[in-house]
Amino acid sequence: MIYLRGNLGAGKTTLVRALLQALGYTGRVKSPTYTLIEHYEVAGLHLRHFDLYRFRDAEEWEGSGFRDDFDGRNICLVEWPEQATGLLPPADVSLTFEILQDGREVLLHAYSDAGQKCLNAL
Repeated sequence: MIYLRGNLGAGKTTLVRALLQALGYTGRVKSPTYTLIEHYEVAGLHLRHFDLYRFRDAEEWEGSGFRDDFDGRNICLVEWPEQATGLLPPADVSLTFEILQDGREVLLHAYSDAGQKCLNAL
């Protein structure tokens, strides 16, 4: 579970696109701003890219069937996780993007042993 935080245009989807391309994905990687989720299968991995910016309430969560995607077999990258506070499983890793005058800054935090292993591998 990877939370991606930051203002609009900070680079969250760009990072997901770069990750997928680094794993060998050759298809189009689009922002799930309107669909809320995009599914990807690459390098033997099941990735789910969520953008919860337009997400509003728990009823929408239940109706969407998202809970099924958080089954422990998928790598879930979630933009705007604060829109679903209390509904999402806890993050293993959180990336917080900040737009600076001359670039970007990304702060990485691990919240589990699995998350720490990921960060140690960087």
